[in-house]
Amino acid sequence: MNPTDLSDLFESVSLQDAENTAPAARCFALVPCAGSGSRAGTVMPKQYELIAGQSMVMHTLNALQSVSRLEKIVVVVSPTDSHVWPVETIHPIKCGGATRAESVFNCLTQLLAEGEKNPEGVQSRDWILVHDAARCLITDLEINRLIDACLDDEVGGLLALPLPDTLKVAVNGRISETLPRQNKWLAQTPQMFRAGALHAALSSKVSENFDGITDEASAMEMAGFAPKLVVGSPHNFKVTYPSDFALAEDLLRSRT
Repeated sequence: MNPTDLSDLFESVSLQDAENTAPAARCFALVPCAGSGSRAGTVMPKQYELIAGQSMVMHTLNALQSVSRLEKIVVVVSPTDSHVWPVETIHPIKCGGATRAESVFNCLTQLLAEGEKNPEGVQSRDWILVHDAARCLITDLEINRLIDACLDDEVGGLLALPLPDTLKVAVNGRISETLPRQNKWLAQTPQMFRAGALHAALSSKVSENFDGITDEASAMEMAGFAPKLVVGSPHNFKVTYPSDFALAEDLLRSRT
């Protein structure tokens, strides 16, 4: 599928929303949770490691649950995942893939197929907020800021931060180049796009095993769109390395 085809699909989705007969687009949260967390150096998948008294992913989900505008929260887990979810409002789907992009694509494929049979399900015009399970310090204020900024946007967008530091390119552990930091941003999540448009953008990269797709925004960029940047928070970092756990624990405990 080329960018022209995707543009046609995106325009048709927007036109559906403009019609008086079409229901208002809703917001759904999708949390990829099928990763192994190998860089974190944990015994179990890092999203299930305890931080400040509960699993990392539950801190993430608690923040999402506090946003009343989210119709439903879907967690994408691996087919062999046996984790027991303590909250009935969390909906796990066992369709996780080898990569984040594959997990999101698989989940959207299933959700949109269900939506074709049930009008209460996810429709192409609805918004999907994809959020990393390991960004457990996200707050309802940041999520609502993103929704407010993107609900009337033609494309959608993501939380991000302007790059504050000097950026270096390394070769064999030595600096080979210094890049200007002007106009450079650090992408965060949630990333908010129409379900149909995001699914189409990811679908166009299936044959290439989603090569080059590092997040939902990159998929939309490759499809010819320019996602909106919405200022996030330095605390909304992704817990990735062992040292990140202690920092996340301190910040979470400081909120209580």
